[in-house]
Amino acid sequence: MTQHKDQRVGVFVDVQNMYYSAKNIYNAKLNFREVLKEAVKLRSLIRAIAYVIKADVKDEKNFFEALEKIGYEVKAKDLQVFFGGNKKGDWDIGIAMDSIELAPKLDTIILVSGDGDFVPLLRHLKHAIGCRVEVIAFEKSSSSKLIEEADCFFDLGINLKRFLIPYEERHIQK
Repeated sequence: MTQHKDQRVGVFVDVQNMYYSAKNIYNAKLNFREVLKEAVKLRSLIRAIAYVIKADVKDEKNFFEALEKIGYEVKAKDLQVFFGGNKKGDWDIGIAMDSIELAPKLDTIILVSGDGDFVPLLRHLKHAIGCRVEVIAFEKSSSSKLIEEADCFFDLGINLKRFLIPYEERHIQK
């Protein structure tokens, strides 16, 4: 099945996974606007959901509002802090549940994440529900099993100028 303008697509973005991939590999921020354009292309966007973790950091609220202005529905949850200082924040189950629930209204599900934990989800969406599944991520930080399972994989690393935003250099005043 190839892409065509009548396809109904849903885009599900694992913001933490993509944020840290861009930061740790390329020392840059991800351009979420360009990612959404690449995901949808000329197809019919039904839903675009960005899953974020609230960690009470500077500019977090502005970032979440910017995602909404671009066209994402933002789903947020608090960072969990456990006894002893360990922290956890992920949306794997939320992304899985939403994509399964929305799948009957979609032809193509686009996962923006390189997390290999999503392999069983992709398999289920393809075989049990019959959706086309596409993955968009940086190949350098993506699970090879996830790439294999996807009907189509798009490597953001092939056009860094389009998909990355350099961190602003901060000048230290003396």
